Amino acid sequence: MSCYEFVQTLSVFVISIQLIFGVFRWIYGNVIGPKFLEPVNLRQYGSWALVTGATDGIGKQYARSLAKRGLNVILVSRTLSKLESVAKEISETFNVQTQVIAVDFTSGPEIYTQIQQQISGKDIGILINNVGMFYPAPDFFLNIPDREKVIQDIIRCNVTAVPMMCNLILPQMVQRKQGLIVNISSLLSVFPGPLATMYAASKAFVSKFSNDLAAEYESQGITVQVLVTGEVATNMNKQEGGTFSVPKASQYVESALSYVGHARYTSGFLPHSLLAIIGQLVTFIAPSLVERLVTKNMLAVREKAIKRGSYKPGK
Repeated sequence: MSCYEFVQTLSVFVISIQLIFGVFRWIYGNVIGPKFLEPVNLRQYGSWALVTGATDGIGKQYARSLAKRGLNVILVSRTLSKLESVAKEISETFNVQTQVIAVDFTSGPEIYTQIQQQISGKDIGILINNVGMFYPAPDFFLNIPDREKVIQDIIRCNVTAVPMMCNLILPQMVQRKQGLIVNISSLLSVFPGPLATMYAASKAFVSKFSNDLAAEYESQGITVQVLVTGEVATNMNKQEGGTFSVPKASQYVESALSYVGHARYTSGFLPHSLLAIIGQLVTFIAPSLVERLVTKNMLAVREKAIKRGSYKPGK
């Protein structure tokens, strides 16, 4: 066998092994684990869970779903009246303890001192980093209204909040040798994201940070999961939900919780996982085509917002 033939055979073998293991990992993480294996007992991590962005959408549903499983819940968000309303509903429905912390994640570092003071003494076993923000509507970077403020707000809310909250909670998890951190990313961190550049880039940070944090602390009993979500019906995207590809927040969160312990980097919802695989394949083969399709869809969303009068582009 010539040197060329040996290299060719070895390359085919290595690629085949990678494909086999890759396909098996995907099937285990998205089908076998979530659908057929015993779900992780979330109470094992601790008696309290902390959820950011907890008054609407995915965050509110995480708070409800964790409370339903018997965990006490700390709800962190911006509006005190909404926090108190959600906390009352959860405590009365599920007979658990709740605590509210009203902070604006677009503010400066002083909010983390405030949070740290208010969670002192709490046995927090689960951290859900859900808080995030988008533009008022998709648009070209230079058309974003009040652009300089939006840039800073997205960085503080979508990027800074994730490692800062981990900085507050992770030490006690490491001390106990157990804990669960769930960070919410987006499929736009994987696909091209024209007309959503700041949001897409911020979610790419969340994905990378989460994967590397998981590698650092997995041996110490800490589970870090990043959810690369597709469209979920929330106030932020104005979707009604309940369809095959756009679940309601309750459907999505219950599905995502079944992935805990089985998949580190996942969409948490099988239709979104399939969309991610297809999208990544098409992006690899024809990236310019995907860019055009995403741009066309974003422009359509932008035009609808303008026609409704809910959005006015900047200058």
